[in-house]
Amino acid sequence: MRGSATLRKALLLLVHAGFWVFSATAAESPISDPLGWMNRSQSAAQRLEYAGTFVYQRGSQVRTSRITRMRTTKSVIEKLEVLDGQSQEYVRNGDEIIHYFPAERRLIVERRGSERSFPDIRFTHPQEILRYYTVRQLAIDRVAGREALGLALEPRDGLRYGYRFWCDRVSGVLLRAQTLSEKGEIIEQIAFTQLSIGKVRPSQVKTSHTNTRGWRIENASATANEPSGWKAGWLPGGFKPVRTVKRVLGRPENAGEPREVIQLVFSDGLAGISVFIEAWSPRHESLPVQQGSLNMLGKRHGKFWLTIVGEVPLVTIRQVAESLEFADPGVN
Repeated sequence: MRGSATLRKALLLLVHAGFWVFSATAAESPISDPLGWMNRSQSAAQRLEYAGTFVYQRGSQVRTSRITRMRTTKSVIEKLEVLDGQSQEYVRNGDEIIHYFPAERRLIVERRGSERSFPDIRFTHPQEILRYYTVRQLAIDRVAGREALGLALEPRDGLRYGYRFWCDRVSGVLLRAQTLSEKGEIIEQIAFTQLSIGKVRPSQVKTSHTNTRGWRIENASATANEPSGWKAGWLPGGFKPVRTVKRVLGRPENAGEPREVIQLVFSDGLAGISVFIEAWSPRHESLPVQQGSLNMLGKRHGKFWLTIVGEVPLVTIRQVAESLEFADPGVN
């Protein structure tokens, strides 16, 4: 169905990696330095070289992938291989990402410097995060054969989800993460099953698809956009505008021209909400959809179609959707 295709595109474009297996018994004493804990985990993911296999679960979907990361004097090279289902491969060199789809003999070239993948989950402004989440230390656990220190972030309101993170006690690399619903149920999780930290050879981050002659090449551009005139009249506490970009989604089925979409991105430093704005057409659907921690809702606004996607409860998505408004930036 066309609605399903729209959902897949929106989910693929979603800005954050809110990737979040079983719950360890928590220690009741507060963690001594949560800001330092977050900063150490974030620094380790960006500073170190590593190779590992992880399992990611969102709702009923489970996927196994392998990630390899190497640093050079000029940039970071990262290779992600999807090990389940049809072969897929992603190679990021600095800000450029190339997506390989060998079954379709197709590749997509994209530039997006701000998005990261597990285990590089960014804690943006961690001091602000702690205004909206309480912190609880979890019992020491073992993940992928490594001793892991755990931290729980529990929301102070019902407008966002809770999280649990476990980091390698020695290196600080994030090993396992969970997202919890308003009822405390795990709705999304990701965890390494094998990880090696240390020197990575250049051959390990090269694509396995060296001959792409005859493949279809698509450019998925995302450029910074001038003020669009769109704004959210209401956002949960701590959520702020992060950026506005214009995206070209490529050619929809049975249509001639690529679709241009404006994306507004908001975040509280941990979770993200995106609003995709495009021209309205009858093929759009407004029913709410949930996949793991992601909730999506569409609505018509005059000649525009708005798709609101976020790693927050549906009640939050609904309130953001109802508050969206447009004021022509050229009119005072």
